[in-house]
Amino acid sequence: MNKAQVIHRLGPPEPMQWEDWPLLDPAPGEVRLRHTAVGVNFADTYHRDGISHPWKVNEPPVVIGFEGVGDGVSAFKTGDRVAYGIPPLGSYSEARNYPADKLLHLPDGLDDRQVAALLMKGMTAHYLLHRTYAVQPGDTILVHAAAGGMGLILCQWAKALGATVVGTVSTPEKAEAARAAGCDYPVIRSERRFVDVVREVTDGEGCAVVYEAIGKDTLQDSLDSLRLMGVCAAYGHVSGPPDPVDIIHDLGHRGLLFITRPAIMHYVAKRSDLEWTARDLFKAIGDGILDANINYEYPLKDAVQAHQAIESGTTLGATVLIP
Repeated sequence: MNKAQVIHRLGPPEPMQWEDWPLLDPAPGEVRLRHTAVGVNFADTYHRDGISHPWKVNEPPVVIGFEGVGDGVSAFKTGDRVAYGIPPLGSYSEARNYPADKLLHLPDGLDDRQVAALLMKGMTAHYLLHRTYAVQPGDTILVHAAAGGMGLILCQWAKALGATVVGTVSTPEKAEAARAAGCDYPVIRSERRFVDVVREVTDGEGCAVVYEAIGKDTLQDSLDSLRLMGVCAAYGHVSGPPDPVDIIHDLGHRGLLFITRPAIMHYVAKRSDLEWTARDLFKAIGDGILDANINYEYPLKDAVQAHQAIESGTTLGATVLIP
């Protein structure tokens, strides 16, 4: 019998239970997968809580998770190595059915665990750095939570693109991890205002783009860090949703700023965009530009502990679950 982490009540992680979960025959257009590694994303905690981010979670009992690597059966050849990093949810399971049109072949030579930790975050970093704002050599950028699983990827890839990276972190240990990933100026938020550091680094001009993942606690200072016509890409809100933005005062008076709430589903809605994004990501992994920085690995049956850890704010790097 297939087993999964089943949520019976939306809210804290403790009600997730490792139990039998039915696996029906694949519907037309679906592929059956056996998971070999499952990625953990902070967005999983939003889904577990019942927060739409940006996908609505079905009523319990339900299985969450939207990033996995495994062996495909059906429309793909039996035994093909495959991966996915977008919904429908359900990756916190030993096996599942998944739409073939959203599934990716995994190139030879890439490690299952690395891809499970990198795929969704890496595709997110790809659109943030190449499409939401196309980072150019010489740009100064600001990355929040620079030592998290997502932040480390942004630092690595932005540095390879020739950017100067300012990043915010919460501890000296995380500052060193961010620096090792390419962050030129790690800022411990309790010790210095990141706005001041950005202004110093840019001789008062401000940064080209801020990748805003914290939300309520930092958004206004993030806007203050931008140069004329700079871009705020608010893709996360771990401290809670920010207060409403006044387009006249917050954006216009600060210098014709742009703010956007990007989501991966919009950038890979077309199959061609999904394949292009994944191809660039797999090449960056193969070329050694990106490393998953997997520092935490749990059995899938212990996903409750994994969620408790990432919500504590003490984790550094990526977390994966192994069925």
